[in-house]
Amino acid sequence: MTTVSVMSLKENEKAISYVKQMFEQKLSSKLNLIKVSAPLFVTAHEGLNDNLNGWERCVSFDAIALENTRLEVVQSLAKWKRLAVRYYDMQPGEGLYTDMKAIRRDETVGPLHSILVDQWDWEKAISKEARGIDTLKATVQLIYGALKETEAELAAIYPHNGPLLPDEISFVTTQELEDAYGDLSPKERENRIAKEKGAVFLMGIGGKLASGEVHDGRAPDYDDWQLNGDIIVWNSVLEMAYEISSMGIRVDEAALDYQLRESGCEDRFSLPFHTMLMNKELPYTIGGGIGQSRAVMFLLRKSHIGEVQMSVWPTEMIESCRKNGINLLSALI
Repeated sequence: MTTVSVMSLKENEKAISYVKQMFEQKLSSKLNLIKVSAPLFVTAHEGLNDNLNGWERCVSFDAIALENTRLEVVQSLAKWKRLAVRYYDMQPGEGLYTDMKAIRRDETVGPLHSILVDQWDWEKAISKEARGIDTLKATVQLIYGALKETEAELAAIYPHNGPLLPDEISFVTTQELEDAYGDLSPKERENRIAKEKGAVFLMGIGGKLASGEVHDGRAPDYDDWQLNGDIIVWNSVLEMAYEISSMGIRVDEAALDYQLRESGCEDRFSLPFHTMLMNKELPYTIGGGIGQSRAVMFLLRKSHIGEVQMSVWPTEMIESCRKNGINLLSALI
């Protein structure tokens, strides 16, 4: 990590706010989304919290006002948003987004990862017939267009942040990557394709590949593993593949049944959310999360997520960043 920001601390904060406002406006316009309020915590018994890869521990607590009720700080709003689409009576083509903040206590922190997660979490109603690859790709292109436009407008204000993204985003499946680079690890494959293409949507995450391995873990009860993926760009500051967004068409009854059984999570069938889904009481949707600090970090050409996000870091990381001229926001006070 050797990049030194050319912005003052005040300029940095103004730029962070500007990027967030600009991208949020473009995203909501392109996807036809309205902004709604989001929970910081949910009850443990409803099955609404994101289980991520299945082993991460959520932060849980009790409250005097809610006797015998365990509350959990959200890890993401993947399932909650689908209920919200139903609650707000969104029709196909309409959707919502939120400012989501989560705590992931088991995260390994570093230049890209923090205990604090902040995302634009979004969800959009679609018809049953629209559950297909064409809908997925078209939505990815709209999100990428919002990112490209934000990058171009930002470069006009901060010339040192010249555009880097290619004109178009490429599409590739995890199986195609395994076929092409079977001798590499999944992360090495992502580095290879991201550097080659500049921007790629990596499709089909969560299910087993021909080798019997999975490219990466994905919870079995929100994305359809055949109709999901990650938006990944090449980060020239860190010289690595860089995930901006995880998204996908959400499970229908058949996909949920298969994925819960494949994952050995049949116990979830009895949870309220899953029961509603199996009874066809929830709308069909597409949705995802776009990392706010991740997007800002990339667009402002920062080398550490702590430069754009207020979090807590190990002392040795703070000292290492300080020696390299990297200002972690939380270490300034």
